[in-house]
Amino acid sequence: MKVSDIFNIVHNALEAKNNGRKISQKAMAEELGVSMRTYQDWRTGKAQPIAARALMQMLGELDDDEIVRVVKKIKALDEQSDAK
Repeated sequence: MKVSDIFNIVHNALEAKNNGRKISQKAMAEELGVSMRTYQDWRTGKAQPIAARALMQMLGELDDDEIVRVVKKIKALDEQSDAK
């Protein structure tokens, strides 16, 4: 498993969710709180955040419904922290 493949799959899924409208790497980097160069390196495989690989391996151990539940919990926590 390549971390760059995961970033590309998720980036493309977000664009599809956005009715096919492209999301720039700069906009995605800003959303993630990293530099555009860092995000580019993740997508091309020049850099691999170790935590991302570990997280994907952990999620890979879960069933689909468990993954959805985990993602919803993460989203709720993120929304709570944004509200503060």
